[in-house]
Amino acid sequence: MKQDTKKWFELLAVTITGLLKIVIMDWLQMRAFYIVGACLFWFIYVFVNYKKNCNLLKDWGFQKKNFRQSFLFLLPVLIVSITLIVIYGLINNTVVLSWNIIIIFLLYPVFGLFQQFMMVGLIAGNLISIEKIRFKKYQVIILTAIIFSLIHYTSIFLMIFTFFLELIFTIVYLKWRNLWTLGLYHGWIATFLLFYVLERDLWMELFKWF
Repeated sequence: MKQDTKKWFELLAVTITGLLKIVIMDWLQMRAFYIVGACLFWFIYVFVNYKKNCNLLKDWGFQKKNFRQSFLFLLPVLIVSITLIVIYGLINNTVVLSWNIIIIFLLYPVFGLFQQFMMVGLIAGNLISIEKIRFKKYQVIILTAIIFSLIHYTSIFLMIFTFFLELIFTIVYLKWRNLWTLGLYHGWIATFLLFYVLERDLWMELFKWF
């Protein structure tokens, strides 16, 4: 498979994954099926391609290099986001300590990692590198943020929040090419946002369909 063809295939696969999210998660409420299925599919895809080319992990951002730089750069974003979320929760009496929050806090970064792999590793990375498109970097950053925002169309607040968060994440990724930090911060911020602003218990939602 030629490089550009492979990149177009990846963009198509990400698009289908996003559409399935709308159908399976948002409409059918089968969150556990979608999350496990999507993570499993992309894990297998990464593994198969890694066996063919061990340098792909580094190209995609699965590397130790620049973890510290990206982690420290995004740390203020994490602190400010969680602080504002907790303040909002305290004012609106939504701050409740439970084991479910701890479980999601630990597990969500895994799903966050796969989401950021699709968004910045495949969408942003491929849009920049496909020769026939020739997008400028700022165009790729904005387009990636818009796509991530649209995936959260069921909530206007989430669409706005994720748009600006993904703007920052994409900028950081294109500078340091490290997915681990993005996965961690995505998961941690999303956990507090879901529980204390949207008042959603994701752990219970995972088993709602059952």
